[in-house]
Amino acid sequence: MANQSGPVCRLCRREGVKLFLKGSKCVTNCTFDKRSGVLPGQHGLARRRKASDYGIQLRAKQRARRLYGVLEAQFRHYFERAESSEGVTGTVLLQQLERRLDNIVYRLGFAASRREARQLVSHRHFQVNGRALNIASAQLRPGDRVDVRERSRKLLPIENAQQLVQGRAVPEWLSLDATKLSGTIVRLPERNEMESAVDEQLIVEYYSR
Repeated sequence: MANQSGPVCRLCRREGVKLFLKGSKCVTNCTFDKRSGVLPGQHGLARRRKASDYGIQLRAKQRARRLYGVLEAQFRHYFERAESSEGVTGTVLLQQLERRLDNIVYRLGFAASRREARQLVSHRHFQVNGRALNIASAQLRPGDRVDVRERSRKLLPIENAQQLVQGRAVPEWLSLDATKLSGTIVRLPERNEMESAVDEQLIVEYYSR
C-alpha cells in the first residue's frame, strides 16, 4: 500500500495471487511460489472455512487496493467518482487506477514495480508534459507525455527496469520511445488491457451493500 512497511510477500499470500510488489524478486525468488495456499501468520494454517459473499467481495476490494498501492480512503474516493461518471462503474474505476502516474511509470517499464514507481515519482525523477511532477496519484489523460528526467536516466533502478520490461510488453494504450525514455498515453485502456487479477464486479457489489 502507499505506506506499507515490513514484509510485503505476506500480502500476496493473503490475497491468493501474486501482486508483483517486489519487481524482479517476484519472478526469480518469490515466497508466494514456495508457500502458495498458506495464509500468513504465526502458524501458517491453510484456509479452512468457506468465505461468505461479503468476505469474497472484501477480498476483491483489498486485492485491487493492494495491487495498485492505494489507501482505503483513496480507493473509496475513486469508486465514488467512477459511480458518478458515465460508463460502466467497474471499468471506469479500473481506468482511474491505471491512469495514476505511478502506474503509468510501471506500465512503461521505468520501474520494476508500482511500489518502486511511487518512490521514483516522489523523488522527482519524472516529468509530465515537460514539467517535473512528484505526485504518484496524479491522473493522466490521453495525450499526456511522461519522460525520465535527464539527470535520472542513469539511475540503476530505471536501467534494471528497462531490462525487465522486455518480459512484459507495454500495453497498446501506451506508446513507448525506449531510446528517449519517453512514453505517451494514446487512449484510455480497455478492460482486457487492465489487471486480470481484479474482479471489479465484486468491488461494485461490496460498495453497493
